[in-house]
Amino acid sequence: MTDLSVIILAGGKSSRMGEDKALIPMQGIPLLKKVCNVAKSCTDTIYIVTPWPERYQNLHLPECEFIPEISTQTQGPLVGFVQGLEKVKTEWVLLLACDLPNLQIEVLQNWVKLVDTVESENIALLVKNTKGWEPLCGFYRCKCLPLLQDFINQGGRSFQEWLKLYPVAVLPLSSPDMLFNCNTPEDVQQFLLN
Repeated sequence: MTDLSVIILAGGKSSRMGEDKALIPMQGIPLLKKVCNVAKSCTDTIYIVTPWPERYQNLHLPECEFIPEISTQTQGPLVGFVQGLEKVKTEWVLLLACDLPNLQIEVLQNWVKLVDTVESENIALLVKNTKGWEPLCGFYRCKCLPLLQDFINQGGRSFQEWLKLYPVAVLPLSSPDMLFNCNTPEDVQQFLLN
């Protein structure tokens, strides 16, 4: 079994959605709980990084540990990821955004099997598309923490810019709609219609 934890980021402002997207019900299950249920198929060690842990207390996620995100003016997912990584004790971490309603357990479990085959110089194992890497649904070596801290300390905030600096292995993805994320009410409607 791969030495793996999961970090779920639930720190976005959801400004385009108009309400907290982590709490939006998808097929009757709040989105954050849906992502946690999928994460449980990969590991028992799940962290949720969020500035509002109290907001999610009623979701009944006893298997997840909340990491209160310390927010700054220039906050972004990279900073939340670092705060989660500082807690992780495993060799690898699967990073997931809280707004991925199409995650498929079988695909993630197959991906987990690939982690042990990644060459040691690669800091991550991610899907690549025409716009670059898909950083919020993929695997990172936890030893990348100092590299990430250095990048942030120098003012870096972009996952894409950081990932350009180091070797990254490519994850296969046959169904790109698995990475569909819900940012707007229109996205929710699109998901519910499919």
